[in-house]
Parts: sequence; structure tokens; C-alpha cells
Amino acid sequence: MYATERQQLLVDRLQQDGRLAVIELAEELDVSSETIRRDLAVLERDGLAQRVHGGAVAARGRSSAAGPTLAIPNADQKGRIARAAAAHLPAAGGSMVLDAGTTISHLVDLIPPDRRLTVITHAIPTAAKLMAIPSVELHMLGGRVRGVTSAAAGHATVDALASVQVDVCFLATSAASPQHGLSSPDSEEAAVKRAFVRSARKVVALFDASKFSAEHVFAFASYDDLDIVITDKAADQREVDALRAHDVEVVLA
Repeated sequence: MYATERQQLLVDRLQQDGRLAVIELAEELDVSSETIRRDLAVLERDGLAQRVHGGAVAARGRSSAAGPTLAIPNADQKGRIARAAAAHLPAAGGSMVLDAGTTISHLVDLIPPDRRLTVITHAIPTAAKLMAIPSVELHMLGGRVRGVTSAAAGHATVDALASVQVDVCFLATSAASPQHGLSSPDSEEAAVKRAFVRSARKVVALFDASKFSAEHVFAFASYDDLDIVITDKAADQREVDALRAHDVEVVLA
């Protein structure tokens, strides 16, 4: 089971049970407790879980007039965003860079098996999926692999992108605001994403509506850097209008 698949399973369990236990999951999935803790760290970073002693509980979304709600997107939501993104895959003979993230992992599943593409990624789970597509020429970026994301980061990763020019970059984020753009809590992760943006002729950002109006310390792309944002229909109209004011095409999946 790939890390993205395991993390989706944890999200589904949180939806059902509201709580996860590290030891029980490690035994059930036949992985180490540390692997489960890294998965929970990813979910917490994305606002999907809150870690507690021995496991995690479901995170709660921002309060609204209707009260707090669970902020756990399901596989259908990610699938809708990925399917909309598939319309922007390069034509045969094209090239792209793929960021780390569960929605982008869903996008990989939609690559036509006979479409010849050059694909660059720093995400190990994504690379593993791409290796199964015979028409894809895969380039894996090196660097220090972060346990939280299972993706390479650091100077080596950024330097490898210095001479890269691709047709499309599919970009993920855990925060988006008009003032700060897209941002990350990790400086090395932000540096890689910034290099991704510079490497592409077209930048397509994929994220659900819960990421709006959030800000992390390290910005990696302003709204002016984006060509297309694909999000879900729960996006606030003010957030959509802010993107369109920067000539960003917004797709509500």
C-alpha cells in the first residue's frame, strides 16, 4: 500500500470513527508505529486530523453560522478535482512536473496509458505509480526525503530544477490567501514548490476549499503566478473572485 493510499484510509477511518490509535493501525496495516505517526503528521499538516496521545482525532473546520464541521474531504471530492485537472494534462509528447499530494496522486491514475509524456516529480509515492505507466518517461528528483510527505526537498532538489522547462506544473498547497498567496509551514518544501512554479509554462494548482483564507509562514507562489486553480464547489465566492481578479481561471469541480 502506497503512503497516499494509507493516508486516505486513515481519513476514511476518521470519518467513520472520529479517532485513530497508532498501535492498532500499525498492527492492522503491517507497518511500523513510526510510519503511522508520519501519516498522521501529514493529515495534521493538511488540517484533516489533530494528533493526541496514542493517535489522532478528527480535526474540526473553521466555525460558521451552522457551527463547526468535520474538515475531512472524501475520496469523491479529491476524485472530482483530479478529473477536472486531467483536462489540462499535456498532449502526447508533452512534459509536466508533479508536486506531492493525495489529489495529484489521484491525477496520476487518470493519465492515459498510451500518452507519451515526460514527467518529473520529487514524490516517491507518485513516482511509484508513474513507473507502472509504460508511456511515461519518469525523472525522479533527488534530495533529502521528508518523512512527512515522502518527497525530496532541500538544495539538491531545487538545483535539479534550475535547468528544467516543462509544459505544465500541477501544484498542491495547504494554504491559500490573496495577501500571502500559496504557502507552506516548511521552508524547504516551499523552496521546491517555488522552483516548480518557475519551471513551468502553465501552473495548475489543485486544492480543496478548506485551504482558502489560511496562511503559513513560507510563501511559494502569488496568485499572479497561477494560471488555473481547480477547487471544489464549497469555495467561497469572495475567494474565487480574488483569484479571478488576478486573471486566474477558476474551475469548481
